[in-house]
Amino acid sequence: QVQLTETGGGLVQAGGSLRLSCTASGSTFSWYPMAWFRQASGNEREFVAGITRGGGATEYADSVQGRFTISRDNDKKIVYLQMNSLIPEDTAIYYCAARLNSMGIGSSKDDYQNWGQGTQVTVSS
Repeated sequence: QVQLTETGGGLVQAGGSLRLSCTASGSTFSWYPMAWFRQASGNEREFVAGITRGGGATEYADSVQGRFTISRDNDKKIVYLQMNSLIPEDTAIYYCAARLNSMGIGSSKDDYQNWGQGTQVTVSS
């Protein structure tokens, strides 16, 4: 198991940017695909972006394609989510997650086993 902690959320105006960080503890961090999910109030948790173990491949939800970028630094045990051109619909709690049972990126929350506690992102109009 790996422990995950998200930071970097906050309040930003539409059109602005934020960078979220997910810091992991555990010696096997580099073995796991990682992903960001988000959950707005009253909604289901949805996939935002995923990245392979070495960072060579990424996947994005259509709603954030071209605006968000996921990356990772395995030496520092951090995965990032750079969010640009933010819109009010991006408002949610953002979670990072590790997939322990597969080498591939999954887009379902059920594909991931380890979760952080989330960081709030609020985009005002």
